[in-house]
Amino acid sequence: MMRLIPLCVFALGFVLLNAADQQLVNTQEITTPFVKPADALKGISLPDEFRVQLSAAEPDVQQPIAMAWDSRGRLWVAECYTYAESRVNFDLRLKDRILIFEDTDNDGVFDRRKVFWDQASQLTSIVIGFGGVWAACAPNILFIPDRNGDDVPDDMPEVVLDGFDNDTVRHNIVNGLKWGPDGWLYGRHGILASSEVGVPGASREKRTRINCSIFRYHPVTKEFDVVCRGTTNSWGHDWDSNGQLFFINSVIGHLWHAVPGARYRRMYGNHFDKFLYELIPQTADHFHWDQGNEHWADLKKKGMTLTTDAAGGGHAHCGMMIYGADNWPEEYRGRVFTLNLHGRRINQDTLYRQGAGYAASHVDDFMLTRDLWFRGIDLTYGPDGGVFVLDWSDIGECHESDGIHRTSGRIFKITHGKTKALKKDLSKLSSLDLARLQTHANEWHVRMARRLLQERAVAGDDLGQVREHLFELCSESATIAHRLRAMWALHITGGLDEGWLLEQSNDESEHIRVWAIKLLTDGGQVSVEVLSRFVEMAGSDMAGLVQLNLASTLRLLPLAKRWALATPLVSHKRYSADPVLPLMIWYGINPAIGEDRARAVEFLAKCQIPKIRQFIARRLAGSPVETKGKD
Repeated sequence: MMRLIPLCVFALGFVLLNAADQQLVNTQEITTPFVKPADALKGISLPDEFRVQLSAAEPDVQQPIAMAWDSRGRLWVAECYTYAESRVNFDLRLKDRILIFEDTDNDGVFDRRKVFWDQASQLTSIVIGFGGVWAACAPNILFIPDRNGDDVPDDMPEVVLDGFDNDTVRHNIVNGLKWGPDGWLYGRHGILASSEVGVPGASREKRTRINCSIFRYHPVTKEFDVVCRGTTNSWGHDWDSNGQLFFINSVIGHLWHAVPGARYRRMYGNHFDKFLYELIPQTADHFHWDQGNEHWADLKKKGMTLTTDAAGGGHAHCGMMIYGADNWPEEYRGRVFTLNLHGRRINQDTLYRQGAGYAASHVDDFMLTRDLWFRGIDLTYGPDGGVFVLDWSDIGECHESDGIHRTSGRIFKITHGKTKALKKDLSKLSSLDLARLQTHANEWHVRMARRLLQERAVAGDDLGQVREHLFELCSESATIAHRLRAMWALHITGGLDEGWLLEQSNDESEHIRVWAIKLLTDGGQVSVEVLSRFVEMAGSDMAGLVQLNLASTLRLLPLAKRWALATPLVSHKRYSADPVLPLMIWYGINPAIGEDRARAVEFLAKCQIPKIRQFIARRLAGSPVETKGKD
């Protein structure tokens, strides 16, 4: 059994770690008494009938920064000892490591622990898949092979992507690796520097320049794609049951709906394109701090006001989960949960449709703690539906400008009633059984099974029966979520073709039609047949998300072909006051306006959306806005 015993705490302390053979220095001044793990547990409050447990604590886990699951239901945790102090870069004299935790008797407490790898630097994120571990270690994303599954790296890590800035940034570093429903590996990038990302050895012309953004990388085709740009420093994202992506942020708004091709408001001035004119606001209809009467930086200077406390605890958010499991009561399913760093709590939002897209409302904070050392950094639900929370455990503010306490860290587990243990390693199931898991009540099983099916498809396994089952599920299920899951599983296993997807674009469900659009353009190309169908949909399908995703595809078309799709999108006023759709259309058609003035004038005459008419006139007059910052 692991020992959950607190370390002796000093203003400057040393602990020897055998795994990495390094000494860890605590540079955080201890101005607040250190709280023992058991006492920290007692200080947590939750809604009635919920239970919180201490699954692990120092010295077994320290500086936990991210976590991921394997098919056996084991929790992999990234420890980041190199995190930067004050205004300096990461401390590369130290090494980060990856741990494996297991709860063999399903009592909520980890009783097995392994060190998988202890030679990482600037480690911020991990995910399991395709016979190894993917790790964000700026300036690289690494793949650490373990194809025989013995929890020992087979070889030196392989650099999958490089070019992420690691010289001028600290807390805005690349992070957030997570598998999407489309089979791509998603990640996040902060605002403080720009990176030129590509496969190792790629020339500058073949690299993608990114600043604050959500990006994705395909593990098979090795394509790199920027999903959306803007905000500040997102440190959490997740998908809802319809496959819509949302992400968390700080300072300028906390919750955003990630529409491919979107340009969101930024912390520092306008976007790099001087002709964008306006950027998309946050999705949430509220702030978690007294945004109207207090500057965001006042929190760390003056402390939390009663108004900010009532609003949600502060501007800094870290980690995000849309609950999709079956242990918590049904009312929590589909809600957004994020850790509020300064507020020492878990905020809770509900998503709802508004206009073409979404908005989100505040619900009472889900968890509060009296532990002044609590620094929640990530949360996720597991195979039994219980939710695990990583606690960085420090008393500094979010930038760690006042030092770091490297020898503390906790993992908590929150459950409601009894839990069901994972009976079998999912990788041992037949492919048909994995396909049947697409109707499981816990998204953990669905997502894990889908990834395993993708791996088997890449390995060349015969998935004929699997595809028959998935096509049947997609056509006969009365549940939209189940049909979407089948659709995604078919896509990532190579079971779909353009003709079938075009048929789905006529489906009664808006969400099925939306994903037909997404998957028809997943490779970044739009065929003649697909463009023709999109033009037809733009003029006849008034569902908000359909219009939004059609606007999103404009960016994929040659400039001369954008007019045909953009024209029906602007030929009605249904969403003219929407905060997102007019801007998405503008971002897509804007480059073509500057390229062909004659077509632009014709387009202006047909446009029924006042904001876009105004922007066209400004663009034709050559009137940019003053931009701030640099690309």
